[in-house]
Amino acid sequence: MGAGVVQKSGGGGRRGRRRRPAAMSEINVTPFVDVMLVLLIIFMVAAPMMTVGVPVELPETAATALPQEEEEPLTITLTADGQVLLMENETPETDLVAKLQAIAAERNDDKVFLRADGSVTYERVAQVMGALNAGGFRSIGLVTEQGGPRLDGSGN
Repeated sequence: MGAGVVQKSGGGGRRGRRRRPAAMSEINVTPFVDVMLVLLIIFMVAAPMMTVGVPVELPETAATALPQEEEEPLTITLTADGQVLLMENETPETDLVAKLQAIAAERNDDKVFLRADGSVTYERVAQVMGALNAGGFRSIGLVTEQGGPRLDGSGN
């Protein structure tokens, strides 16, 4: 009855072989981060170019900007050469009120933004504002550039 001697099996001539390294189970995120940074730079450069609008020289005022709305705002533009644009489409003055009434029937709010070139007369702006009112829009915001003169004597 003896105590048994445990022997390791050598497996013959396997002593000279080296073990293969274990497979890596980590994900290399460096290429992913590089791609994300490139995309971030592309979007930062492209975003200012995506603002679409009709080129108009807006007057400068001391008014602050309005908060952003959920629904895309309706914009009417008066250009220096007398064109009336509904969003970005030129609209004849005779069709303006009818188109505004059709749009007002489908929108949730009655807010509209009026962009007028600084060279357009006050009379012309007032006429378009009357058409907006007749078309069903009661809340009219005049779009201007910030940084204009202040009338309270405190400078800019």
